Amino acid sequence: MSLPSLRLKANAERRLRAGHLWVYSNEVDVLATPLTAFQAGDQAILEAAGGKTLGIVALSPNNLICARLISRDLKHPLDKSLLVHRINVALSLRERLFEAPCYRLVYGDSDLLPGLVVDRFGDHLVVQLASAAMERHKDAVVEALVQVLKPAGILFKNDSSARDAEGLERYVETAFGVMPEWVALEENGVKFEAPVQGGQKTGWFYDHRLNRARLAPYVKGRRVLDLFSYVGGWGVQAAAFGATEVMCVDGSALALDGVERNAALNGVAEKMTCVEGDVFEALKELKAAEERFDVVIADPPAFIKRKKDLKNGEAAYRRLNEAAMRLLTKDGILVSASCSMHLPEDDLQNILLSSARHLDRHIQLLERGGQGPDHPVHPAIAETRYIKSLTCRILPS
Repeated sequence: MSLPSLRLKANAERRLRAGHLWVYSNEVDVLATPLTAFQAGDQAILEAAGGKTLGIVALSPNNLICARLISRDLKHPLDKSLLVHRINVALSLRERLFEAPCYRLVYGDSDLLPGLVVDRFGDHLVVQLASAAMERHKDAVVEALVQVLKPAGILFKNDSSARDAEGLERYVETAFGVMPEWVALEENGVKFEAPVQGGQKTGWFYDHRLNRARLAPYVKGRRVLDLFSYVGGWGVQAAAFGATEVMCVDGSALALDGVERNAALNGVAEKMTCVEGDVFEALKELKAAEERFDVVIADPPAFIKRKKDLKNGEAAYRRLNEAAMRLLTKDGILVSASCSMHLPEDDLQNILLSSARHLDRHIQLLERGGQGPDHPVHPAIAETRYIKSLTCRILPS
């Protein structure tokens, strides 16, 4: 396979030699190798300023991150063979970690497959392609997954905004076999069904698996409020772990249908109450009704999607957590989570502290949690670490 070259400016290779995988457009020697010569999804041989080869990259020439390192070995471009090898390597980790075949199988850059996410639900796979290179190789992705896993169905859930920057159309389609609207999974011994066709992202959020497992000692015999509940990942597990009552609040009717469906699967339907509507409005109404909960779980969608959203996003996190604290009993537990990559854990901790002090409460930080090991962090790429979960005890001053 003959590939063109992409040459870097002097010293621009240092970060890549140290382990990073991304090339920024201002690092490219565009006089020697103009980015305009490439199409999105092309592959090229990456060269240092002196001409030494660094590996093979996949191009996104119109983006700030204009290339991602696919392989440091020139014999292995992005093709079915490389996909099979990398998927097998990813699979070996997940099979070591989890008894049930329910997990994030491929996590993009961290599994050396930038632009590819695969969630496994037993015999069914949900795939997200976020780069032009992976889109161009989508048939090879399907062939590789079929070869490695022999699934009953593969769904392309390519409807995320990440595709816009690559100039890719959004679509959802079955790529192989038969893909139902809802698929079964198991997490922490609790049974679920996820709406993979019409739900959020891939239909489920495996990233909080270990944090949800830690609910058990806090919720047994307690009244629980689950905010932004989606299909009950937190709330149904709380009920299964022994909570006496769980209220789930979400703005999506489909999500709350999922809560009821999953509660019934686990024989805890009588413990569950669903409230459909804006979470912040629901919090006001619960406060006005003088409702109190022993445990409140606040796991919102990302309030900070871009750096320019930081100020407004931090205000939203404070508003949410302060309202949650107002609904706690005198010795209550708050589980506060964030999936905003741009919000560092220390900043979330400071938001919780300032919220508690504003309400004249004492706060104890009991546990810190991150994403599970099926979402491995690439130590050179901070963006691969995004989940924060802080379990706090809220007491009168």
